[in-house]
Amino acid sequence: MYCDKLDSCNKSCCGPFKRVYPIPGPTGPTGPTGPMGATGPTGPTGPTGPTGPVGATGPTGSVEVNPYDLYVQSTAVPGGDGSQSAPFQTIQEALAVSKPNGTINVLSGTYPITQQITLNIPGLTLKGKAGTMILLKAPIVPFLCTGGNITIDGFTMTSDAPYPVEFIQIAGDGNQILNCQIYGPDQQGDSSTWVVNRGFVTQNNATNLLVRNNVFHTLRQPAYLNPNSTGTIMDNVVYNTRGYVVDQAIFLFSGNSWGIPENTVDIALLAGTKTGAPYDPLSALEANNSNVTISDQR
Repeated sequence: MYCDKLDSCNKSCCGPFKRVYPIPGPTGPTGPTGPMGATGPTGPTGPTGPTGPVGATGPTGSVEVNPYDLYVQSTAVPGGDGSQSAPFQTIQEALAVSKPNGTINVLSGTYPITQQITLNIPGLTLKGKAGTMILLKAPIVPFLCTGGNITIDGFTMTSDAPYPVEFIQIAGDGNQILNCQIYGPDQQGDSSTWVVNRGFVTQNNATNLLVRNNVFHTLRQPAYLNPNSTGTIMDNVVYNTRGYVVDQAIFLFSGNSWGIPENTVDIALLAGTKTGAPYDPLSALEANNSNVTISDQR
């Protein structure tokens, strides 16, 4: 026990003012922790901090060239990718990457040809733009068309000398020659002595060829149609030649016309060519083709 006074105290004078307190015992062991109470509500979100700086812009990616729509220009810079902004220099470059049913756009310019170009991609369109000239400079067939449903459209074709070849040779099915102007250089003397150059020739069994809206002139023949080839020849103009030669082929002629200088013959039907439609009656063939001159050798 001990006493407590406001004044200083000694034990002999405490008297009735003495307060007595028990002396505290030692602290007992800590009891177990009670269960955690429920989590209180989440406080409000603080303000958004400032936006950090924008990083540097990465390099622009390249645009992939469309292999279904390629471009060629004879004056292009070498190493082009075939796009309109960076065209190939040659048709052969475009053919190496073109896809079936695609288009090769051949832009204005002169294209010297010294090696044959084979067209064998199904459904391909070879499209010449205004001012596009194919200039043959060797005695080879410049275009050999062996695929199906191929279109040659919008070209001017000539040669630097009379060569004894055709400009286009056709095989396969469903091919087309459209909107072209094909002619040779002038040759002296009677046309019977001219070099045998031709606009186009069909291989045996070439089928469903369409030749439309072309001009053929200053050639030995606009075309030679070989046995068992078939198709339609319509709305073309032919002059200064010895005429179409039909050799056991079956072609519908319609809407064709003939210019000046006149052809020696417009259409020659060789021995062995079928009688009946589409050639007979000859009067109908004449009427449907601007009073065509026909040499019937059947």
